[in-house]
Amino acid sequence: MTGNMSEKAALRRQLLAVRALLTSDDVQKAAAVLADAALNLPELRRARTVAAYVSMGSEPGTRALLDALHARGVRVLLPVLLEDNDLDWAAYEGTERLVRARRGLLEPAGPRLGVDAVLAAETVLLPGLAVDARGMRLGRGGGSYDRVLARVVRSGLDPALVVLLYANEVVARVPEEPHDHPVHAVVTPEVTLRFRA
Repeated sequence: MTGNMSEKAALRRQLLAVRALLTSDDVQKAAAVLADAALNLPELRRARTVAAYVSMGSEPGTRALLDALHARGVRVLLPVLLEDNDLDWAAYEGTERLVRARRGLLEPAGPRLGVDAVLAAETVLLPGLAVDARGMRLGRGGGSYDRVLARVVRSGLDPALVVLLYANEVVARVPEEPHDHPVHAVVTPEVTLRFRA
C-alpha cells in the first residue's frame, strides 16, 4: 500500500467513525437542509439531467433531493453497481421503484441505460467522505466513481461535479493519487463551497 493509499484508508476510518455516531434524527435533519441548499445551486436549477445516488445509512441524505428533482421534471439517473464495481445507470422513477441490490444498495428497477448514460448529465452528484480546499474528493475506496469520473474526463464533457457532505468532512487536505479528479462544489448543511469559476 502506497503512502497516499494508507493515508486515505486512515482518513476514511476516522470519518466513518464520526458518521457512525450520528442518530437517524441527525441524518434526517441534515438531509432536509442539504436538499434545500442543493436545490438552490444553479447547477441543479438549470440541469435537465442529473446523475445522483441513493444515500444509505448515515451518508448525507439524498432521498428528499431526488424526489424534489424528479418532481421538477429533471431526469435523474441513479447508479446500478456491476459485478466489476463499474456503474451502469437507470432512471429514477420514485422511491417505490427502488429495489434492494448487492451490498444493501437501493437501485432503480427500470431498464439499464449503460455505463455511458452518465455522460448525458449536466450535473453529477458524487458520494464522498471528504473534500479538501482544492476540491479533491475522498470516496469510499471501491473505485466505482473513479471510473465514472475517468469516463467523463475522456468524453471531453464538463458536467458540474458536486459532493454532499457534513461540515466536518470539509478537510484541510485529502491525499490524492494520479487517477483522482477534483470536484467543482461541495454542499454541507452550513455552507456551499466552489472550487472553480
